[in-house]
Amino acid sequence: MAVGGLMRAFSGASSRAAGSSVTADGIAVIRAGDTAQRLALLDDIEGTGLDWFWATNPDGRLIYASEGAATGMGRSLDDILGKPFVALFEADRDNAGGKAERPLQFQLSARSKIADLVVRCIPAPLDYDAQPRWLQINAHPKFDAARKFEGYRGNARDVTLEYQRQVEDSLRADYDSLTGLSNRHRMVRRLEGYLASFRAAGRSCALLALDLDRFKQVNDTMGHPAGDELLRQVAARLRTVIGERGEVGRLGGDEFQIILPDLDDRGKLGELANTIVQLVSQPYPIEGKRAVIGTSVGIAIAPYDGIDKDELVRSSDLALYAAKNGGRGQFRFYSADLKDEQEERRLLVDDLRDALANGQLQLHYQPVVRAADHIVVGFEALMCWEHPERGMISPEVFIPIAEELNLINQLGEWALHRACEDALAWPASVRVAVNVSAVQFATNDFPEIVTAALEASGLTPDRLELELTESVFVGDSDTIDCTFGSLKQLGVRLALDDFGTGYSSLSYLRSAPFDKLKVDKSFVDSCTQTDRNSAKIIAAIISLSDALGMETTVEGVEAFDQFELVCAKGAKYIQGWIYSKALTVAEIAAQMGNGELRIEPDGPELFRPDRRTVFRRIGIIHEDHRYEAVMRDLSKSGARVEGLLGVPEGTGLVLDLGAGQLVVSTVMRSNDAMIGVEFEVPLVSDGAGGLCTRHRVSPYALAAAGMPLTALDPGSQSIPAPKVVGGSKPAFLEVAGMRA
Repeated sequence: MAVGGLMRAFSGASSRAAGSSVTADGIAVIRAGDTAQRLALLDDIEGTGLDWFWATNPDGRLIYASEGAATGMGRSLDDILGKPFVALFEADRDNAGGKAERPLQFQLSARSKIADLVVRCIPAPLDYDAQPRWLQINAHPKFDAARKFEGYRGNARDVTLEYQRQVEDSLRADYDSLTGLSNRHRMVRRLEGYLASFRAAGRSCALLALDLDRFKQVNDTMGHPAGDELLRQVAARLRTVIGERGEVGRLGGDEFQIILPDLDDRGKLGELANTIVQLVSQPYPIEGKRAVIGTSVGIAIAPYDGIDKDELVRSSDLALYAAKNGGRGQFRFYSADLKDEQEERRLLVDDLRDALANGQLQLHYQPVVRAADHIVVGFEALMCWEHPERGMISPEVFIPIAEELNLINQLGEWALHRACEDALAWPASVRVAVNVSAVQFATNDFPEIVTAALEASGLTPDRLELELTESVFVGDSDTIDCTFGSLKQLGVRLALDDFGTGYSSLSYLRSAPFDKLKVDKSFVDSCTQTDRNSAKIIAAIISLSDALGMETTVEGVEAFDQFELVCAKGAKYIQGWIYSKALTVAEIAAQMGNGELRIEPDGPELFRPDRRTVFRRIGIIHEDHRYEAVMRDLSKSGARVEGLLGVPEGTGLVLDLGAGQLVVSTVMRSNDAMIGVEFEVPLVSDGAGGLCTRHRVSPYALAAAGMPLTALDPGSQSIPAPKVVGGSKPAFLEVAGMRA
């Protein structure tokens, strides 16, 4: 179609004779009837390339486009004329203003006015080198006198440069410049949007908070550029794990956040958190070196742990603090009893500064026993903090705090001196093992500190064993090798702890002069389970150690079935509760007397990792009645409950464990007031050594039952007591006076 034909369609006017008009001032102007001059003017406008015109027929096919249109699209005019408009352009799905446009086909089919719509040009097929182009289009639908639709008439202009600038500005405003992840501003907006829309539908949303363990050490030893590269690699791994299931953001520093819409299954969330912990903990290649870090994860789920943004973020942060305080490298779900842990940790930070000076720190020693004759060959020194008000505090709680406060070198030096002094009173055949943090190992004068401890005590170097983990390999490899060389020249022994839980332990064995490998307790816990490969892994580690001329100590043996299995796999040295828990210096002296210490193994026949002795009040629901009872034992698959008389085997019950946790159960054993139940759906780990249900009763459901819609505490999240229906009597007798 010629330009003139198009303009006649635009104006709806018949062609008039060309002519010009003059104003009273003698100025030549172009009026509506001056068709030829109007067309010439429009040709000039099209020639500038600033704007061009287009038209479609009723079927949506392009029947006219300015000559410059095809050039601007990188295509020929013949290539675009006659094509469906929607095959040439598409509405931007997430434009620079943050507004997702409706599909172009939908907007055209509405036959309404289109104003300032940004569209992306679709490249020609097989044109892989086409540069992205965006146009802004305006259009009006054209109807004839009978209101029959004749197509669209419109104009367009190239907005590629300004659109790309807007995109860049949007990225700077919403995305982290270092990692490309969503930034804090965007994560807040997204979370608020999810919660607002999900609240009306009663849908769930999980929020994961995580930060990196030992990240500061990487920055300090390898430099900030290495720290930046590490953050980029962590971001890439998180994107790999989460994929399209949710949104990953970096809030700043080494803090990350993950939003997972429509996910409240704590079993799946726990598995996902474990995957994140394992993947983030793999070594990172940076500038020809290797960095090893870890992560901890706190999990909160709306609406159970909060129904607005601030509540949910606070809950996930508290769960993260609990995960870090519990030993790091783990996950925790939020629960109401975590509310004071942050304040508790702040108080511990203040108190730890004075603990060493006030003699509150102690070393307890767990025996390492030769399995063949049960003779103690060594002790591992475990640091304990006896707080004057809070009692004994685990090293898993205060060691991370000491690292953050830069007190770990002071604590580590004290532990070395004390352990060497204590070991001097033992027989010459008994060694002492001391754990060394990666921060302490990285100090330039660490070999001198070890030398000073040996000289001050008079202990021979071959009786001191330094236990290290893979994290000591962070930093400059030449410096690390030099430290290893100095320690071996000194004559002390080196042990690689937690062997098998890392990702490149074999390379460490090739480069570091270890004397011993310690098999991690996690393999021992599952070694008797037929569906796990732990027994084979233990056998492989022992064989590898033997081949390299190293000793092997198997940690965490508690029951005789574990003991017999690891011995059958070749274990010669064992450390675990089947022999002894950690002992004080006085207890060791009393048991050892003047001779060697021999300990007979003592423990349960079978290891039951999922059975936990508990003593807590729960609710039991049967038909339309609720009873009070006390739970005595709990495992993933069942529980032992006391408090109801006359419950036949095979009876279906619902256990209310609190906090919205309802468990459908069947009575498998019944003896007086004690019943054993089997769960229809097994419980899952809560990340803190406990068990929880996969799903909970939503506060929205509780609100429908007449309870207030708030972030409910454990007491109020128990379901309302069922009402008696039809005047039925309770089927069982509740034992009075049962108290948890």
